[in-house]
Amino acid sequence: MRFESKKAAYEVVSTLFQGSVNNCYVAGREDGSGTVLYTLLVLHEHEAVYALMEILMRWEPVSSALEGDQKEAALLESFSNGKEYVLVFPYRPERELSEFYVGEVLPLSVCEEVCFNLILACITAGLPYPLLYLVLEQGKINIARDNSIYLSYGLDLKELDRTRTERDCASKCADILLWILSSKESEKSIVYELLTKKAANKGYSYFTEIYRDLRIATAPEKKLNILQKIRGFFVRNADNIFGILFWVALIAAIIAFVLLLTNLVVGDIPFLRLFYNSFKKIGTESLAQ
Repeated sequence: MRFESKKAAYEVVSTLFQGSVNNCYVAGREDGSGTVLYTLLVLHEHEAVYALMEILMRWEPVSSALEGDQKEAALLESFSNGKEYVLVFPYRPERELSEFYVGEVLPLSVCEEVCFNLILACITAGLPYPLLYLVLEQGKINIARDNSIYLSYGLDLKELDRTRTERDCASKCADILLWILSSKESEKSIVYELLTKKAANKGYSYFTEIYRDLRIATAPEKKLNILQKIRGFFVRNADNIFGILFWVALIAAIIAFVLLLTNLVVGDIPFLRLFYNSFKKIGTESLAQ
């Protein structure tokens, strides 16, 4: 399957999902741009296309007041393709926050760092707020091994609401931050208590308000003891460790099967003779006497 804009032609390499309003694909460019992949949202429902085009026409990226903020719009381009409308986003394999975040084994300072990273990811995404709200609502939030946060864009646009504003997004983000810090409630986290009070009253209208509250209330970093470091290492690398254990178990199973098959066929296991022959003679005395 192929989609072509004035800038580039995209060849679909896999399908993420097919929905009633839009389909979602992973695609590469035909100009030989290496292994760079893109997420394509292809809208085929007329009313959704109309709503999206209205959102894009009204959308003006707002510069952030945060120092060092460098906006790079996640929406790379959009174009018509016959009766369909295509949105192009960067693609990165998902590592969803809901599955890979383990706050109970992390110190409070690291959990708060994850909160900062999520806020910055939202601010720097450069998305219209109705789309950003769907990213947060549908859990398209990913955590890298270094605890940085990145967003993914395989969205189902069935629930697209053109009236969503930054206030809606900030409120949804605050709820997610509370979930991130929920395992630290017993540690009397000032950030958690502050977020709880303001989120309950829908007290956030801007991401910068959340960022500044976190900056003021964050706990000083504490050094981890050796047990916490070891536990954290195994949690962070659990997928790799289980992968290694899987291959070790598979190789062991294959060896056991080969030995069993050899024994059934020849009535003996030649490999074991090495151990048997080494015990036939102890010192200068032969066990065969």
